Amino acid sequence: MFQTEKTQISQDMPSQMVMIQMATSYWVSRAVYAAAKLGIADKLKDGPKSCDELANSTGTNVQALYRLMRALASVGIFAENEQGYFTLTPLASYLQSDAPNSVQAFAISFGEEHYRAWGDILYSIQTGDSAFQNLYGTPVFQYYAQNPQAGKTFDEAMTNVSAKDKTEIVAAYDFSSIRKLVDIGGGHGSFIASILKANPTMEGILFERPSVVEGANSVLEAEGVSKRCQVVAGNFFESLPSGGDAYILKYVIHLLDDERAIALLKNCHSAMEENGKIILVEQIVPPDNEPSWSKFLDIHMLIAISGGRERTKMDYQTLFEASGFKLNKIVTTESNVSAIEGIRV
Repeated sequence: MFQTEKTQISQDMPSQMVMIQMATSYWVSRAVYAAAKLGIADKLKDGPKSCDELANSTGTNVQALYRLMRALASVGIFAENEQGYFTLTPLASYLQSDAPNSVQAFAISFGEEHYRAWGDILYSIQTGDSAFQNLYGTPVFQYYAQNPQAGKTFDEAMTNVSAKDKTEIVAAYDFSSIRKLVDIGGGHGSFIASILKANPTMEGILFERPSVVEGANSVLEAEGVSKRCQVVAGNFFESLPSGGDAYILKYVIHLLDDERAIALLKNCHSAMEENGKIILVEQIVPPDNEPSWSKFLDIHMLIAISGGRERTKMDYQTLFEASGFKLNKIVTTESNVSAIEGIRV
C-alpha cells in the first residue's frame, strides 16, 4: 500500500521479517526527512555529484552522508552510479524545492513537529485527545501562528501536496451548472481560481479568516479571475455570504468534530439558494479491511487536531441528514480525494 515497486515486501519473506520491516518503517521516513532538510535533491538538480561535494555543500560528515545516500538509494530515492556519484531518480525529484508537486516541505514539516507528536501516539489512543496539543501546549494552527517559520513550511507543504488534488477535482466534477460558487475556507484562492478558469461564466466568492484572506487578491489577479471573484473575510461559524447556489469546502470538514461540522453545514444551508448544493472535497475511508492511506491519515488527525477525523460514506450521509442535506453523489478522482455532493432539502 505504501511501498514503491522496489520496496514491496516479497510474498516469500518470512512473516516475522515482514513485521520487523513494518515496525522499523519510520527509518525510511527519517532518512527522507534528513535528505529533505539538507536539500540534497536541489544540489543534484544540475547533475551527478560525489558524496564529498554533497558533504561540503551541506556541512555534513562525508562518511555518514554516504551511508544515508546508500540507504535511500536502496529504496529508489537517489541512485549511485558506477563512478560513485549520486544522481536523482524519479522519486527523488519530488524532494526538489521547486519541482511540480514537490514534497520537500511536506517531508520537513511532518518530520519535525508532527513526527514528535506521533511519538506520543499512546496519549491520543488512551485519551482520545490531540497528542500535538498536549506536547506543544497549544492547538496546531495556533502553534503555527506563534512559530512563523514552521507555519510557512507547513503552508508550503499543504499547498504543494494539494495541487494535484485541485487539478483532479476540477477535471472530474462537473461545475458547469453552477452560477455562483462560494468557497468556504479557501485559503488564498488557488482552488476557486482553478474552478473559475475552467468555467468562464461562473462567479465566485472566496470566504476565509481575515488573517488568511489578505493574500488572496494577488493570487486571483495573477490567475485572471479577480473580476469574477469577491473576497470576503469572516468566521464561518458566525455567518456566511448568502446567495450562492453551491458552497464548496475543501479539506475543512475533516478538521472538525461532528458537532462543529454540522453547525458549519447548517450555516451553508441557511446561506445558499433554495435549490443549492454543498460540495465537500475530502478523502473517504473505505469499508472493511480495504487498504487506504485515509485510515492512517485518520490517526494523524486524531494525533494532530482535536476533533479532526476522516469519515466513511455513511458518516458523510449522517452529517448531511443532520444539517438539511441529502447525499446525492460521490465523484471519485485519480487522486485520493472525492467530491461529495449534497443537495438542499
